[in-house]
Amino acid sequence: MTAKPPLDILLCAPRGFCAGVVRAIDAVEKALALHGAPVYVRHEIVHNKYVVESLKRKGAVFVAELSEVPDATRPVIFSAHGVPKSVPAEAQSRQFFAIDATCPLVTKVHREAEVHHKRGRHILLVGHAGHPEVIGTMGQLPDGAITLIETREDVARLTPPEGRELAYVTQTTLSVDDTREIVQALQVRFPALIAPHKEDICYATTNRQEAVKRVAPLVDGLIVVGSPNSSNSQRLREVAERAGCPVSRLVLRTDEIDWSLFGAIRRLGITAGASAPEVLVEEIIDAFAERYEVTVETVSTADESVFFPLPRELREPTPTAAE
Repeated sequence: MTAKPPLDILLCAPRGFCAGVVRAIDAVEKALALHGAPVYVRHEIVHNKYVVESLKRKGAVFVAELSEVPDATRPVIFSAHGVPKSVPAEAQSRQFFAIDATCPLVTKVHREAEVHHKRGRHILLVGHAGHPEVIGTMGQLPDGAITLIETREDVARLTPPEGRELAYVTQTTLSVDDTREIVQALQVRFPALIAPHKEDICYATTNRQEAVKRVAPLVDGLIVVGSPNSSNSQRLREVAERAGCPVSRLVLRTDEIDWSLFGAIRRLGITAGASAPEVLVEEIIDAFAERYEVTVETVSTADESVFFPLPRELREPTPTAAE
């Protein structure tokens, strides 16, 4: 029997689920426990096919729009990415039992944008066109109130409204380094640009990127566990490339691993996007253990203890003193 070659796996920490994703998934599961199936969910609750399919098996029904919900008496949950104001307005007009599972850190960006708008400022949103979070943020305000900025080239050709103060907000799941470059370009062009009181890119995105930056130069290849439509997962792959990792790939399950790329490696980094469950990380490690003599070391760059309570409609009632 041929001995398996050695492989050192450096496991990035933090990785995987963030507090906003845990809250959103728990919201669907709690709604199913309290109200039974079906529970309707507008769009993917989080960007992970494995999670979505798991919730479908439990009785969640995912729809693209509220018009697809056939029964107004059933709970309807809005995804962690946030929604335009028109969506809860439609839910209210149709008397739906709506539950908003928007990540509180996304809601923070929405509130910032609203405050800037009330103060007469034009808002620049740094983000990716078409991403649900960007659609939700732009949908908080009237058309024309927000200009989307995707690149430094967008900054160069930007013509903002005359006589208006400018403020910027950002999508929460962007590359920290890319965003810094875009914001610096904005500040050079518009020195009076008003910044968020606190960074909009969320703690989980930042922490996961920092862990990858630490590991990527030390390994021959790095796998990001996550779905291709997950912005924060795609950014982790890009961060690994920039940090000098020779091969970095985004995969959801083991059948997506291109073994021709990872066949001769001796050190492998593994991380997971904020919407990827740990069970998929373990599945990837097991696949490598079938081919290599694996040792696993965790490389930690931050401790996370953030917790977000469930949406109010799903919280257990607090017993009173009389009870």
